[in-house]
Amino acid sequence: MMGSGRAFDPMARRLGGKVDLTAFDLPSHGRSEAWRPAGGEDYHTTVTRIAEGLLGTGPVDLIGHSLGGTVALRLAVAAPQRVRSVTLIEPVLFAASRSGHALDNELAALAAAGEMEAAARLFLSVWGAPGGFKALPCSLQQAAVELMPLVLETDAALSADVHGILRPGGLEAVAAPTLLIAGAESPAVMDEILDTLAARLPNAQRATVPRAGHMVPVTHPTEVTALVAGHLGRR
Repeated sequence: MMGSGRAFDPMARRLGGKVDLTAFDLPSHGRSEAWRPAGGEDYHTTVTRIAEGLLGTGPVDLIGHSLGGTVALRLAVAAPQRVRSVTLIEPVLFAASRSGHALDNELAALAAAGEMEAAARLFLSVWGAPGGFKALPCSLQQAAVELMPLVLETDAALSADVHGILRPGGLEAVAAPTLLIAGAESPAVMDEILDTLAARLPNAQRATVPRAGHMVPVTHPTEVTALVAGHLGRR
């Protein structure tokens, strides 16, 4: 969210062709077309459907960051037999935490008041790269403001788990080796999320990248790629 598939370029280069990687721009991001709700499908379902269409026929290694981590987990729960390994980097499935997404009400209030730039500043101060909104070039600041409605649209999927990722027996059926990666300086809610996932996924391991926050695959690609490479060798 608020990025592009190019965020995985550093990982692709460091893996040196050990695996074939397919990364895509989310709808309304990068070179993808703008997202338009169709047939009652929410944004999370649209992204999941696109990702599912790229899986192919054989077992796959799913790697997802942030929103993408929740999509990867949704795919794994829906079809565990198609998954060879799972890597979840800071998956923002707030429904798995005790405290939930502390920004939900504040962001909703700002949006209701038409203060989308203030909402983007607040969102990126917690879930963005170091420096937050003010560190972005002007063009990306404007893009972040324009994308805030999509951030708000995912609330039901991430905070209320309307798609049942956490349904009884769902995570327990994912037997594939699963790596849960967090940044040591990420918001405390991330530890709560990963605690829940680690307790229920039968073959899960955790890793923490020191001095990193939520955008760890972008800010610390060397450390993250080393963890991913080791995990892929374990599968």
